[in-house]
Formats: sequence, C-alpha cells, structure tokens
Amino acid sequence: MTQLAVAANENLAHISNVLIYSSMAVYTLAFFAHIAEWTFGSRSKVGRTAAALTGGAARTAARGPAPAVQVTTKGGGTAVLEQPQVVTRAASGSRDVPDGPGAAGGTEQGDLYGRIAVSLTTLGFLVEAAGVVARALSVQRAPWGNMYEFSITFSTVAVGAYLVLLALKKNVRWMGLMLVTTVLLDLGIATTWLYTDSDQLVPALHSYWLYIHVSTAIICGAVFYIGAVGTVLYLFRDAYEAKLEQGGKPGKFATSVLERLPSSGSLDKFSYRINAAVFPLWTFTIIAGAIWAGDAWGRYWGWDPKEVWSFVTWVAYACYLHARATAGWKGRKAAYLALFAFACWIWNYYGVNILLSGKHSYAGV
Repeated sequence: MTQLAVAANENLAHISNVLIYSSMAVYTLAFFAHIAEWTFGSRSKVGRTAAALTGGAARTAARGPAPAVQVTTKGGGTAVLEQPQVVTRAASGSRDVPDGPGAAGGTEQGDLYGRIAVSLTTLGFLVEAAGVVARALSVQRAPWGNMYEFSITFSTVAVGAYLVLLALKKNVRWMGLMLVTTVLLDLGIATTWLYTDSDQLVPALHSYWLYIHVSTAIICGAVFYIGAVGTVLYLFRDAYEAKLEQGGKPGKFATSVLERLPSSGSLDKFSYRINAAVFPLWTFTIIAGAIWAGDAWGRYWGWDPKEVWSFVTWVAYACYLHARATAGWKGRKAAYLALFAFACWIWNYYGVNILLSGKHSYAGV
C-alpha cells in the first residue's frame, strides 16, 4: 500500500471517529427532546387509561348494568334496547384495556417535542451510518472485525429498525426514549473501552462469510433488543394494570408514565411478534457460523465458548417461543424467559468476548 493510500485511510478513520462522536451529540439532543415529550405529555387532559381499568367491574358494581335505551318503532310503538357494551382492544387472554395515548399524552406540545425527537434520531442515525461506512472505507472491508466496529454497527441497525417501524406507521414512539438512552450507552462503551485501530483484523475473518454470518448476527441482536424493550415495558405495564385492577393506587410518577404506554396485551403481542420474526434468522446465523468454522478451522462445531453461548441463546429463545404458545406460560412467565434469552445474547457478546478465551476472541481490547 502506497504512502498516499495509507494517509487516505487514516483520514477516513479520523472522519469515522468524528461522525460517531457527532452522532452521539445528536442522539443526546434527541434524548432531551424525548424527555420533553414525556414531561409535557404528563400534563395531558385526555381520558386516562386508569379510568378504563377501574371503570369496568367497579363501575358496574357501583351503578349496576348499563341503562336501557327506549326507541320508537315505525308503527308508532316503543321498544327497549339494551345499551351495547363497549369492549376495548386487547390480546387474547388479557385484560380488556385500551392502549395509552403515547408519550405525548395527546397534547400538542408533547407531540411537537416527540416529532422533534424522531427527527433528531433520524439525523443521528444518518450521521452514525456515515461513520460506519467511513470506517469500512478506511479498512476496505466490512466494519465488523472487532467489538468496536460491531458495537457501532449494532446501534445503527437498532435505530434503523426502530425508524422502519415508525415508517410503517407502527405505534412504537413510546420506546424512543429507552432506545436513544441505550444507544448512547452502547456508543459510550464502544468509544471509551472498546475502541480499536481500524487496521486490526484477525486472519480467520478474511472471508466472504464475514458479510453473511456477522451481518445477520448484528441484525438479530438489534431486533432482539427491540423485543427486549417491549418485554421490559410489558412487565411494568402489567404490574400497573394488576394493581389498579385490585384496587391499589400506584404513585403519581408510575401513573403518569405507565398509563401512556400501550396495554400489557399489546406490548406482549409486540414483543412476541418481534422475537418470532427474527428467530429463524438467528437459526441461520448459527448455521452460517458453523459452515464458516468448517472453512476456517476444518471443523463445523468445536464447543468454543462463543459457539456454546450462541446455541444456549438459540435454545432460550426457542423455549420462549414454545412457552409463549402454551397457555400456561403466557404473560409474565414467558416474559421472564424472553429477558433471560436476551441476557444470554448480551453475555455472548460482552462476557464471552472479553472474559473468556477461544477462537472467537476478536474483542481487540
């Protein structure tokens, strides 16, 4: 490589670093915009979900059945019709609870800050994606050769998946604050502790399988993360609904935040669909890794720590999907299993790469 080419690659690496730090600055602005959205949304005057929760059996017991309606027929006579019962949307087997109004709480000012937050998140995504591309150009390969590169690509894909859901008109803006917070945490760890010079590459990674196996692993992790966010919020929302159902009085902060989320049934369904959709791709990721191992090391499976924990993660998600489809394991039990599965994925990334040694020790730190 000529001296001019080396200098060009160094400049690209520097540009990549600047873009990654710039994306962090934009994400920080998006974080504050989401905070403003939730703050102004708390002042909403729209009907509260708590009223819907306490307004079913409690109102029926206090006031009796819904009043009848008297109508006049064509012949001049009268007839009495029972007022129809309004049933809100909810998942099968869950409470009949409507979705909350969202982080903005139905307020114009809250919605304005929410739209600003989404715009800033989109800008941060574009800047970060440019940083990932600049990193790839600086080394003339896929930017997934070490944990730093994997981390910046992971957060880019996670934000991209969130924006795709928004573009598809899915009601997911409620996860914006948690998403931006964890993306900032991911980038902070990557730039502070995981940074590696762009010219480092393990010889075994010089393969077209890098584009297949690692790219699918990143996509799976990013989408599993979105499913985990939905699961965590489901547990909080379900506990909130249960407390109201039992006549309890949650604190003002919990009420203000949790009542604006989708219902527990909606969150449960969302998490299940996300995890179920990406599970086949995770299966393919493991198979692709085994084929790559056969090409690189002459064996398809060697019980390397990374291989073992990838399989453990697969088993955990398989158990979750099976449990979620079994009546006795729906709800909180299945949710705990989903979080355990995602914890296995996190351990497989951070713990195995940094704390355990093996053929997949590509941390570079």
